[in-house]
Amino acid sequence: MSSVDAATEAFVAHRNLLFTVAYEMLGSATDAEDVLQETWLRWVGVDFDSVREQRAYLVRIVTRQALDRLRALGRRKESYVGPWLPEPLLTAPDVAEDVELAESVSMAMLLVLETLAPIERAVFVLREVFDLDYGEIAEAVGKAPTAVRQIAHRARRHVAARRPRGTASPAETRAVLQAFQQAVETGDLQRLLDILAPDVVALGDGGGVKQALLRPVVGAGKVARLLAGGWYRRHSERSVEPVELNGSPALLIRLDGEIDGVLALRIENGRISGLYGVRNPEKLSRVQQETAVSRSL
Repeated sequence: MSSVDAATEAFVAHRNLLFTVAYEMLGSATDAEDVLQETWLRWVGVDFDSVREQRAYLVRIVTRQALDRLRALGRRKESYVGPWLPEPLLTAPDVAEDVELAESVSMAMLLVLETLAPIERAVFVLREVFDLDYGEIAEAVGKAPTAVRQIAHRARRHVAARRPRGTASPAETRAVLQAFQQAVETGDLQRLLDILAPDVVALGDGGGVKQALLRPVVGAGKVARLLAGGWYRRHSERSVEPVELNGSPALLIRLDGEIDGVLALRIENGRISGLYGVRNPEKLSRVQQETAVSRSL
């Protein structure tokens, strides 16, 4: 087997893991794919005789590339029109069954990770999601293991204060999504009030291209009236389809047969506590075909 063939085989074997690391660090599938391409170009140039552990080496490359991209992405977000939401992914049903994986790629958690500094986000993802040891993380981020421990502690505490609380069973999730879909389709204000948490938060992302919420809408009354009044306006050729995005329930909205946007849900204690509407066309390329994500090391 040639060195290129060996490199290809190792890269393909770990690709889903590498994509998931990059995506959780960036919140953007497009940027994650760019990071994987950069990782591949560096990987094929490596002296394989010097590589003790291929997975660790690949994770180190992808982490460093993602950190560089994350800093650049932060500058792009400063000029973004309206709220910035992660790029949604259509995920396989079995992702939701892996509670830790589903939470780590959820829209809610990715938004929490947005509040971390780049190095904190990298350390948190590698430690808390992928359970790498501090030595491996130190090599990946270019810090001493003692410093990584301190960063991990700080990031863990920061995330714990902001992460979603409470999980819903698959049956409960299906029931809530079905009730929500019917309420949205019929504009049933009372039904919406019944299913929304009192402190529900709705966020929208149109990227300056499509109309969307320019600021958060907070509270069941305000969000219910927004939805009942047609956040996704009534249309003779509108369809609403239940899907799983980022391991969580969501609705895919089509107008005239074309994808118009998605509405992802966060469900806690039997009610919807978060709504994330993405209409920016540049962020909707991954909602028609499943994207594989993995925590497997």
